[in-house]
Amino acid sequence: MDPSVVTALSVILCLLLISVWRKGYGKGKLPPGPTPFPIIGNILQLDTKNINKSFCLLAKAYGPVFTLYLGSKRAIVLHGYEAIKEALIGHGDAFAGRGSFPISDTINKGFGLLFSNGERWKQIRRFSLMTLRNFGMGKRSIEERVQEEAKCLVEELKKTNGLPCDPTTILESAPCNVICSVVFQKRIEYQDEKFQRLMENLNENIRILSSPWIQVYNLFPSLVHYLPGIHHKLIENFRYMNDFVLERVKEHQETLNANDPRDFIDCFLMKVEEEKQNPQSEFTIENLVYTTLDLFGAGTETTSTTLRYGLLLLLKHPHITKKIHEEIDRVIGPNQSPCMKDRNNMPYTNAVIHEIQRYIDLVPASLPHAVTQDIQFRQYLIPKGTTIIPLLTSVLYDNEEFPNPDQFDPHHFLDESGNFKKSNYFLPFSIGKRACVGEGLAQMELFLFFTTILQNFTLKPVTDLKDIDVTPVDNGFNHVPPCYEICFLPSKNM
Repeated sequence: MDPSVVTALSVILCLLLISVWRKGYGKGKLPPGPTPFPIIGNILQLDTKNINKSFCLLAKAYGPVFTLYLGSKRAIVLHGYEAIKEALIGHGDAFAGRGSFPISDTINKGFGLLFSNGERWKQIRRFSLMTLRNFGMGKRSIEERVQEEAKCLVEELKKTNGLPCDPTTILESAPCNVICSVVFQKRIEYQDEKFQRLMENLNENIRILSSPWIQVYNLFPSLVHYLPGIHHKLIENFRYMNDFVLERVKEHQETLNANDPRDFIDCFLMKVEEEKQNPQSEFTIENLVYTTLDLFGAGTETTSTTLRYGLLLLLKHPHITKKIHEEIDRVIGPNQSPCMKDRNNMPYTNAVIHEIQRYIDLVPASLPHAVTQDIQFRQYLIPKGTTIIPLLTSVLYDNEEFPNPDQFDPHHFLDESGNFKKSNYFLPFSIGKRACVGEGLAQMELFLFFTTILQNFTLKPVTDLKDIDVTPVDNGFNHVPPCYEICFLPSKNM
């Protein structure tokens, strides 16, 4: 090779190493971590097919707080309950930023609820929480809406006539319709073509987001964005969903009655009108569309995937399902619709639902946080803007809090007397200021949907129990369950 070329490459390599060193040590002592390579960072030390497992292995070597470079971007990983609690609760304001998630930055552009920051995030989150909590406004409560949808879900499952079916679309439609009821005032028929396409896009997006290719995109977005790949399909799907929501926003604008707001969109439009003279207002149509999409994505996919994964686990463990049936018969009976008051008298069912959420570990690394200021954390100084990864899987699979965490066991949430046992380590929705705004709604849906399904149907597997595989097929952003078929046999008491 030409000596001048060698010299030039050596200079570039030195500059890159100096750049990495300055990022890592220029503002104080960072947590320990593996030595990064120029440009690619620590990517060679990570398994992109199961990046969260790699994080757990690195924690054994470097401790509960360690530094990684994802490409050239620095990140601090928090492993274990104490580290996550200390950061997200003990230093809540400093750790309340949203870390960079390049594929979402491309799609959301910093708008909406999930991926916004600063004053925009504070205003949108405060408004969304208030509106969701007080949504009834003297009309039907959220619980009534979920109960109504649970009945519709049962009717849809009856149409399968006890034959083998893939439950994905049906189970996705139910929580999505709850969100439709809150956001659009009314539910949509499961067979509606636009609704079906919306379901397909949501389901496909989760699969794409959990793929290794998106991990690569997030590491090198400026390069990968222009290459062929499934990220283009993801962007196309979100464009369709954006148009779907925008169409309904325009319908609401034409029929808005400020004296009688019907749903979340009406309430947001009233806020837009109220602040139209404020040039700094965050209540814009763009923020409305992306906030609605965030509610759809977070409120539909997390619940539907938990339902789908949960039914697969119940197929795998029929002795557990039998105990739930017995508790439903004893507490609710065959004719009364399940309600949230029943949960206090159903410790076993409550424990099973919590164990489903713990075991499936749906969003292992949560969404990335970022520190909003230079922060002294333990013996380290973390610079402002650093991405923070709270590894929820390290809490949900803590082997001291949950003995034999790799086993699906409802007794993780039951005491010796069979009473439901709460755990501070139950963090599927994360904690702190960035915790999921829809946690209460999701817990309500899971209890009412699971109990209503099991009140009306017996679950029958299509294959032998030993052949039922509950291993997730994707281990990226989400844990995605394998596809499967199931028979919903109507209960004899129906």
